[in-house]
Amino acid sequence: MHPQSPERRRLFADQARAARPDLTLLCLLIAAEADPDLDDTGMRATPRILDRLADQLTERLPDKAGGPRSWALALAELLGTRYGFKGRPGDYQHLGSALLHEVLRRRRGLPILLSVVWIEVARRAGVPVHGVALPGHFVVGFGARDEQVLANPFAGGHVLSATDAELLVAGATGAPLVPSMLSPAGPLDIVLRVLNNIRAWAAARPERSDVALWAVELSLLLPAHSDRLHYDRAQLLVRRGDFRAGAAEIDTYADALEHTDEAAAMRLRQEAIGARAMMN
Repeated sequence: MHPQSPERRRLFADQARAARPDLTLLCLLIAAEADPDLDDTGMRATPRILDRLADQLTERLPDKAGGPRSWALALAELLGTRYGFKGRPGDYQHLGSALLHEVLRRRRGLPILLSVVWIEVARRAGVPVHGVALPGHFVVGFGARDEQVLANPFAGGHVLSATDAELLVAGATGAPLVPSMLSPAGPLDIVLRVLNNIRAWAAARPERSDVALWAVELSLLLPAHSDRLHYDRAQLLVRRGDFRAGAAEIDTYADALEHTDEAAAMRLRQEAIGARAMMN
């Protein structure tokens, strides 16, 4: 595990609390945790790539009056057909599929990272676009809610019919699609889901507890986070042999629970005592 610079962690926290969080920058700061070779030069290169793609999209859309479907089709033709951005099932097995600079380099990735590419290119070209966090599969929405057109970047930008969207949700959850699932996902919603994807990847690989740890720590820097994350971090620290820090984090979680579940808080304080005992 390479130590991440405190400056980049502070930048992540500051950007997460900005009035208009920079999604590209936040995704790059996540990537920098995983890739020690991603220096400032590499981080500056990514927005330039997105800018160039946006310029090409603008050339295809001289008139924004075409509407959501034409915007979605133009982006699919540029990113999906011309440049080959899309995903395959095997991409879920690679951490690089969740790192923005690697997705731009390989033109492959998870649905949510490919959606970030779609969103950031479209936004730079002035196209009304937003993420849509369908259960189990992230997609992109164009236009306002009453005229929303959905596209699936993982399938090269395939424009989804109402039936397509229902099948995606049913395949992931077995439940029907409900209107609330189509609500726009903000930048911080997207960032948290990226981090949750990374944590899921690491959870299947116990030897990569280092990845799980930094993903939890970045999640804790988001302005609205679950207190449960403190306990998740504590478990990872104890697993990695940092019993003192793990115990302190268990106490932090116990403090958060004390006023709502005193019995659970007491159990946690006993767990913290046990973690400290392991230092001997």
